Amino acid sequence: MLLSCTEKDQEEKADLPRPKGYNRLILPKAKYQELEKGHPFSFEVSSYAQVMPDTVSWAEPHWLYVYYPRWHAFIQLTYKPLNRDKKKLAGLIDDAYALAAKHQGKARGIQEYVMTTRSGRKAGIIELDGEVATSFQFYTTDSVKHYLRGAVYVKTATHNDSLAPVIQFLKKDAMHMIQTLKWVP
Repeated sequence: MLLSCTEKDQEEKADLPRPKGYNRLILPKAKYQELEKGHPFSFEVSSYAQVMPDTVSWAEPHWLYVYYPRWHAFIQLTYKPLNRDKKKLAGLIDDAYALAAKHQGKARGIQEYVMTTRSGRKAGIIELDGEVATSFQFYTTDSVKHYLRGAVYVKTATHNDSLAPVIQFLKKDAMHMIQTLKWVP
């Protein structure tokens, strides 16, 4: 038995309310290029991003935004020279965890772990689940001269479950930055 809709049936269905839809996000294939010179660090950055200096009034040299105009998203990077100061390093690491903890009220869960890069460097990773401003944060250091902290942000009111593909894309790019990071002497 074959059933079909008449023109009248189709018109009636057009007037029915539809369930709330989700954005269809088509993500590009990842492509990377070397960060421009002039910083005490180097890494591969997405060719879909624009690297811009951080412009807040308290920004220090080498604080950057890796901005993705397509999604109004960015990875914020803050760099601090250590000058062999172990207390400063301990304070910066404590600050990284304190900044992540500020999201506990909205986060469904927080996972913290230390990863080892292909080159043997360590990086602290903090992943937050739920409707939080930043779902992925990291820090890495050589424990002597350099400290770099990063956080992924998507500047939109859309819920994170709808943005999951973009957030995963940005996390992958942040992980690529960490894996390709080199300290410049």
